[in-house]
Amino acid sequence: MAHPSPTDLLVLHAVRLKGFADTASVAARFGLDTEQTREELLDAQAHGWVSRSSFADLAGWSLTGTGYRHNEVQLRDELDRVGARGTVTAVHERFLPLNARASRIFTTWQLGPGSPTDTFHQLADLATELRDLERPLVASLGRFAGYHDRFAAAVIQADHDPAWITGVEVDSCHRVWFELHEDLIATLGITR
Repeated sequence: MAHPSPTDLLVLHAVRLKGFADTASVAARFGLDTEQTREELLDAQAHGWVSRSSFADLAGWSLTGTGYRHNEVQLRDELDRVGARGTVTAVHERFLPLNARASRIFTTWQLGPGSPTDTFHQLADLATELRDLERPLVASLGRFAGYHDRFAAAVIQADHDPAWITGVEVDSCHRVWFELHEDLIATLGITR
């Protein structure tokens, strides 16, 4: 049975994965209650783990250096407590060649869109591979659920709107893939 991560870990981890996000986006990342998320963020702010900033019409949360290190400890402790290090390590090893392939697809698209049909088919193939990667992760750590669904949904949208390939204003294929990569390396305590 998948281990349910504690809310305080999920909130800090969502901020890490998003980089900078408002309270609603932090809550939405793991399907948390917005009010509880706001309380967790205020507690984390009091501990010096997150900071709130705004510029222009944007306001949101980001991890501090202390928060980053605290989240690493949370993730390491959870991984060891659940006994999932071997599973996550094996999935990360399977992920690396797919990541190289995804990077080529995204870079080629950003440098000058090639054939949208070819790109769409390559992304659809990655979505299939992602489903197989996600299964063992979710069996151990429930917080890994949803990457495949988000990526597959972005692929479907990309067939009609190319912003869903690498766009930053939507939950694009690139954004989902980047978050998964960050989630894997954060969980294992390694760097890119």
